Amino acid sequence: MAERDGARRLEVEPEHDGSRLDNFLTSLLPELSRSHVQRLIKEGRVSSSPEGAQRASRVQGRPSTAVRTGQVFIVDIPPPAAAEPAAEALPLQIVFEDPDIVVLDKPAGMVVHPAAGHRSGTLVNALLHHIKDLSGIGGELRPGIVHRLDRGTSGLMVVAKHDRSHEALSRQFTDREVEKEYVALVWGIVQAGRRIDTPIGRDPGHRQKMSTRARRARNAVTRVTFARHFEGVSLLKVAIATGRTHQIRVHLSDIGHPIVGDPVYGGVRRRVPANLRAVQRLDRPFLHSGHLAFTHPGDGRRVEFDSPLPLDLQAVLDEIQVREEEA
Repeated sequence: MAERDGARRLEVEPEHDGSRLDNFLTSLLPELSRSHVQRLIKEGRVSSSPEGAQRASRVQGRPSTAVRTGQVFIVDIPPPAAAEPAAEALPLQIVFEDPDIVVLDKPAGMVVHPAAGHRSGTLVNALLHHIKDLSGIGGELRPGIVHRLDRGTSGLMVVAKHDRSHEALSRQFTDREVEKEYVALVWGIVQAGRRIDTPIGRDPGHRQKMSTRARRARNAVTRVTFARHFEGVSLLKVAIATGRTHQIRVHLSDIGHPIVGDPVYGGVRRRVPANLRAVQRLDRPFLHSGHLAFTHPGDGRRVEFDSPLPLDLQAVLDEIQVREEEA
């Protein structure tokens, strides 16, 4: 069954058996919101076939339909409209700002730049409202954006306010001069000092996922700089020298310790022990960009920024700690 341009072919693996159709598609198409996926289903842009079938039939507008192992779904994603993003008065937590850069704390759930299914409500839309002199070097859909965080990841980002800053920051990211450290809660026990040096590329079976088994992969290095162990999970600080798509999520999953709450890379479990029931409240991966350091593009000084865990992650961690102390 050949894929058309803009179409995605997704097969149901055993871990998703019995899931709602909209939840299954959203987990494998992280760039699309659940509401956008539901709209595609209702518009007849999702077709399905049983395992081995030669033809697909249209799903009749039922996002709640249960999917079964072996089913194949074809999702027809229309191309995004070529339009300049509009400024939107969205809340934006600015940590630092001067004439050259903006450092902000991105909330979980916010997409960085406009794409299919996200023409509004993105970080770029918010930046255009709050910052009047953004660089255009990143393109009209990504003004000032030097790097990105996944939709479900919260934390620190730096944005360039003009082209010179953009060029200087981009060079630092390319030359691996930027320090990026994340806080993650993972399943199992991982020791501090662990280094994962495995290339990452597009997953050959799932185009919206990344994998260490890709045919064409790029170098990626992840280091565990701190670990605190609880019964069944580890709280980690993780530093990355490279910035591949989904790097931390892929690397930790690849060594058998997926990030808690990550539906794409095996971090969601239906049954958890009583001491970890708090993780069932998570609606995103437990991953936060907590530390960012780089050379200021204007005056050359080294600058560092730190961000505490957001309330949703801190609440889960607090409950795990309480249960650990009660045990």
